[in-house]
Amino acid sequence: MSTAQRVPMTPTGNAKLKAALKDFKEVQRPANVLAIEEARAHGDLRENAEYHAAKEKQAMIAAMISDIEDKISRAEVVDPTTITSSRIQFGATVTLQDADSDEEIVYKIVGGEEADAKVGLISYDAPLARALIGKEEGDTVRFDAPKGKKVFEVLSVTYK
Repeated sequence: MSTAQRVPMTPTGNAKLKAALKDFKEVQRPANVLAIEEARAHGDLRENAEYHAAKEKQAMIAAMISDIEDKISRAEVVDPTTITSSRIQFGATVTLQDADSDEEIVYKIVGGEEADAKVGLISYDAPLARALIGKEEGDTVRFDAPKGKKVFEVLSVTYK
């Protein structure tokens, strides 16, 4: 049995990782090989900045491929459309009302690789997500935000 920690993600997040892996393997790595060959053709490698830059990029690409392959191998893909809970958990789309401003905010709880708060995707291990998990419609959620304490009311919980 593996001791590697599972990486939860939605089907969308898994597809994005696989697309990134394909890009690194089929586009970026072959382009880098050509750049190395071209730089090598310029002669003396000891003082060839293009060659050294291309070799550094080669190492970065290899590291990225390894990292993405590791995440994909440990992926625990959770399809939110199969969840029927009224409680907030991974994959939930939650509509909140800020108690101070009455502003409505919508967040979807996703894996760390997918998180992008600017578009309403928050990681399941973010402080707000941790405060939301287990709550349901009508509950009040209090948590410490970077700018101080925040209070939200849960208006709706959906899985889509």
